[in-house]
Amino acid sequence: MYQWRKFEFFEEKSAGKCSIPAEIEGRVQCCSSGRGRIALSYAFQAHASSVLFLQQLKQRNFLVTVGDDEQASPQASPVCLKVFDLDKMEPVGSSTTTPICIQILRIFTNQFPEAKITSFLVLEEVSPVLLISIGLDNGSIYCIRGDIARERITRFKLLVEAASDKSPCSITGLGFRVDGKALQLFAVTPFSVSLFNMQEQPPKRQTLDHIGCDVNGVAMSDRLDLIIGRPEAVYFYEADGRGPCWAFEGEKKFLGWFRSYLLCVISDQRSGKDTFNVYDLKNRLIAHSVVVGDVSHMISEWGNIILIMSDKKIVCIGEKDMESKLDMLFKKNLYTVAVNLVQSQQADAAATAEVLRKYGDHLYGKQEFDEAMARYIQTIGHLEPSYVIQKFLDAQRIHNLTNYLENLHEKDLASKDHTTLLLNCYTKLKDVKKLNKFIKGEDSVGEHKFDVETAIRVCRTAGYHEHAMYVAKRSGKHELYLKILLEDLGRFDEALQYISGLEPSQARVTIKEYGKILVEHKSAETIELLVRFCTGEGTSPTRNSNGLQIPVVSSPLDFVNIFVHSPLALMTFLEKCSSDVKDSPSQVEINNILLELYLSNNLIFLPTYQENGSENHNPIERSGVANGSTKGGKNKNILKVDDAEERDRLERHRKGINLLKNAWTPDLDQPLYDVDLAVILCEMNALQEGLRFLYEKLKLYKEVITCYMQEGDREGLIAWRDPSLWVELLKYFAEVDDDDCSKEIKEVLTYIEKDDILPPIVVLQTLARNHRLTLSVVKDYIARKLEHESKLIEDDRQSIVKSQEDTEAMKKEIQDLRTNARIFQISKCANCGYTLDLPAVHFMCMHSFHLHCLGDNEQECPRCAPEYRSVQETRKNLEQNAKDYDKFSQKIKNSKDGFSVIADYFGKGIVSKTSHSSSEST
Repeated sequence: MYQWRKFEFFEEKSAGKCSIPAEIEGRVQCCSSGRGRIALSYAFQAHASSVLFLQQLKQRNFLVTVGDDEQASPQASPVCLKVFDLDKMEPVGSSTTTPICIQILRIFTNQFPEAKITSFLVLEEVSPVLLISIGLDNGSIYCIRGDIARERITRFKLLVEAASDKSPCSITGLGFRVDGKALQLFAVTPFSVSLFNMQEQPPKRQTLDHIGCDVNGVAMSDRLDLIIGRPEAVYFYEADGRGPCWAFEGEKKFLGWFRSYLLCVISDQRSGKDTFNVYDLKNRLIAHSVVVGDVSHMISEWGNIILIMSDKKIVCIGEKDMESKLDMLFKKNLYTVAVNLVQSQQADAAATAEVLRKYGDHLYGKQEFDEAMARYIQTIGHLEPSYVIQKFLDAQRIHNLTNYLENLHEKDLASKDHTTLLLNCYTKLKDVKKLNKFIKGEDSVGEHKFDVETAIRVCRTAGYHEHAMYVAKRSGKHELYLKILLEDLGRFDEALQYISGLEPSQARVTIKEYGKILVEHKSAETIELLVRFCTGEGTSPTRNSNGLQIPVVSSPLDFVNIFVHSPLALMTFLEKCSSDVKDSPSQVEINNILLELYLSNNLIFLPTYQENGSENHNPIERSGVANGSTKGGKNKNILKVDDAEERDRLERHRKGINLLKNAWTPDLDQPLYDVDLAVILCEMNALQEGLRFLYEKLKLYKEVITCYMQEGDREGLIAWRDPSLWVELLKYFAEVDDDDCSKEIKEVLTYIEKDDILPPIVVLQTLARNHRLTLSVVKDYIARKLEHESKLIEDDRQSIVKSQEDTEAMKKEIQDLRTNARIFQISKCANCGYTLDLPAVHFMCMHSFHLHCLGDNEQECPRCAPEYRSVQETRKNLEQNAKDYDKFSQKIKNSKDGFSVIADYFGKGIVSKTSHSSSEST
């Protein structure tokens, strides 16, 4: 007791100047407080004789009193209970201003004999039910429960345990304990403490202790514990018995409870003075202590403690605000007390954190760093972490800083910078055990309490790759996991295995990002994995909206960029895809890329005898230098490399030609590749065989011949027997001066002569350009052509003679018709063949017809009319064609012999007639 500190957390508000008004005479018998007022037994006359007890209700503005009234009869007790409604006053004009008394009950009846009342307590149950307990000096407790105003009540009696000498014990104090639906009543006598369970009927009694106290030594705490004061100590009682006790010596004249404080008026037998103490039991300190006079009543209202003295003076004591109390403690450096104070009085978290901060600063100033950090840790969530971190950045304080950062992460309040700092602390301390606990301690339960990417970055930088991989794998950061495997550890097989175990969509993303380095170091294995992605092998299908399973297949084009530095690997990959994936929608694009790889002359090629994974990829530098070989050895190795490159180029060209042909079979209208691209590639790389194939498929025969010419392939030119190209061949051979091509020219002339493609004069003019040719080359051709031309001339001469004879005969006939009469001796109709009789019609062509056989057409001979009309139509067309100069020019251009076209026009009289008509019009 004497070790408890004393503080002045309370102060006297009235400075001793407050007292009961002088008109209140006599001793204050009883008082009560509640609802913002204090009730004394003098405000109005509640009873005729005296007021023994009173209580102000909390829920309703009722005042319940017990006092002596006039006796109605000698047998009736004068003690009665009254209930006043303080909100209702007597009507205006009445002799008094007394509140209306709404009910009067006689306490003592025949069933409840009269005794001295020693204690009184009212409990407000569910409105309007009241439970009134009246303690008597004979050890009995009279209880009245119900609606007192309407007198709907029940009465019952409780008995406490008698004293050891079986003499009745006076009830010195009562207290209700309400816990949920449970209702209990404490009863105190000078020799015992009892507890009644009011839920049972009749209420069951339980004796908690065999010690008690006198009147005014009983109170109830805010936790509904019974408190009794005895000279040696203050005892607390719960529902199951005695609780803690506090050894405060001295007679307890008054006992009370205010907020979380125990109030005691203690009489000091040595000094003979009374002391009013306010105890903070949680913090074990005396919050206020003052010497007082003779206290007659102790109550609390308006947030203050009110002591009413026997001389009617009033002492009003109020609690100081929290800031004032803390300032007082800070000045004395009593930070522990300050922390306990704010925590015990349920101050807000920010206020508590501020006290802890000041406490931590105080300890830090005393260089008690461990204790200071313990206080700072308690401020997490309210104090800015940088405030603490800056104080402990010294390398000597790294353990304290680590502790603080760990707690930040534990409470999920750490930022990326905090994670970085904590991991750096672990790495500097080389504390692998703590690092393991921080990284792996949660064992896949929930999420990490730190920024994952920051942790991975710091662990990588510090060389803790396994920890970084663990975090990356657990958090699903597959890209970072693979980056560590490939870039830091070079574990390529493990990386491939990890990718193959991922979900298909995620695996495709990661292989696109890290495929280049995998192809560089593990080409075959990477290609095999990519082919599986493209064929759907080993991947689980997905379901569409209709519930049908759809295989997850990637396009090979998605992975082409992986092989940007590995064209040979790309070629292998696309070849496998082409063979394993049939009818791919990307086949055209795949073939385009393959053609570019096959037909290129400058594709990078690494000989198979080079060591796998060597950093030096230059075959010239690699060969022989490391072994100190001679210059001759170098040249041999260079030749080996050149031969290998040439073999590879020829093999790729062979594959390219096969692809060109196999992807454009006769049954395909269009090839399975871009024709323009294929032509460009063949031209760029001088691949004539491919060009000839493409030009032939495109029906560009002149380009085909050009290819043969560029190669100097005379047999190929001759074998290409296209009538439209013999002229070009003749010109080509005529311009060859460096070699004898007589044989080829003779063969070309044979085909020209056979198809009558060129006039002999043009042939001779063309061949005259080659000064190496002799007459023997064209002698046979000229002889045959002259013989043929002579025959044609003779045929034309005979035709002319015949035409002249026919013309003379026609002229004679015309003359005869003009000058001589025509005699018709035909006896049969030319139409029906019957004997000709009148009426008959005779035509100048010597055809005769019955008139009825001619029908409506009597102007022309039915037999000769079609031929005549045909001649007329031909003539008309010839005249129209003579005016169509475009058609005339086109015929000359398309004809093998333009002169023959002009001669034909003259022969038909078209040109001459047209010219004659034009001159006449002029």
